[in-house]
Amino acid sequence: MRRNSKSSLSRPHRKRRGGWRWLLALAVFATVAWFWWRHEHPTKVIRAPTKAVAPRLRPFIVAPESPAGFPRPVRDVFEAQVALARRAISPGSIDAALGSQTRRAISVYQETQHLLVTGALNADTRARLMLNAPLVTTYVVTTNDLARLQPLGKTWLAKSQQTALEYETELELVAEKSHSHPELIRRLNLNVNWSNITAGTVLQVPDVDYPAASNKAAFAVIHLADKFLEVFDTETNLLAHFPCSIAANVEKRPVGELHVAVVAPNPNYTFDPELFPESPEARHLDQKLILPPGPNNPVGVAWIGLDKTGYGIHGTPAPEQVGRTESHGCFRLANWDAEYLSQLVWVGMPVLVEP
Repeated sequence: MRRNSKSSLSRPHRKRRGGWRWLLALAVFATVAWFWWRHEHPTKVIRAPTKAVAPRLRPFIVAPESPAGFPRPVRDVFEAQVALARRAISPGSIDAALGSQTRRAISVYQETQHLLVTGALNADTRARLMLNAPLVTTYVVTTNDLARLQPLGKTWLAKSQQTALEYETELELVAEKSHSHPELIRRLNLNVNWSNITAGTVLQVPDVDYPAASNKAAFAVIHLADKFLEVFDTETNLLAHFPCSIAANVEKRPVGELHVAVVAPNPNYTFDPELFPESPEARHLDQKLILPPGPNNPVGVAWIGLDKTGYGIHGTPAPEQVGRTESHGCFRLANWDAEYLSQLVWVGMPVLVEP
């Protein structure tokens, strides 16, 4: 009886164990199948569209200083840019950044001071480069400023029909007057609504003026490889250094001695369609156009014609692009540099163009 009872109880126990194994195997199979299906049919996630947010401008703060605290050595890149610009050694548009044009201006200053030429704002250079007045000044927006502003035509024909190619915005006007990049002006004046600025608005701007052009230069040198122009007196002392754009086409870069043929402040501009084959509009124009003067004229506020037909030194509507973009053949300067150069040159003055 015991044997039969034991035997009868053991069989159902083995069946239950076998059933659990099948259930476990089925569960594993179902899990694997579910993961395979999710891999082959991923769930589509619908995200709400995000709106692009313009990066916030970082404020650029210049602590007020008493004139009694000057002269003193420069402390940083912005101060060096202002000090160099006051010596007519242009670092390009003042932007408080140590870019290639600022390094070149520092190198030029180091050379004039017989310092080791590194292009770096090192301790020796900071100690020698002095500031004689506070870095920034106030500029009050005037009704005359606002009266000058006008939209710029989008085509050559539209520009030729304007009364002047003036500044489009007060920001553009103030930036050029202070030899500065527009972004730096905005950073100095974060609370200003530039799209609705009014007369009487007080702005903070770099205080930059070139030395008075009391004497004429003896000659100028244009360095094609390094994209800068310099003018010297009869004793070969440096009078000014400017970044310069050159021709995009190597064949249009004249090398050798040229001479100033004409000096024209605030010039108009003759647009010849044949010289702009890349322009779709030019290909459909059958006549030359005369564009009126103004800072947004293609040659800016000054034209210094050379004795090689079609060549000259001139300003530009986009001063922050000087030395970074290339021209059709002429030598392009920031408007404030072209205007200052026009006071230094004279008809017949040699201009040496070096490779």
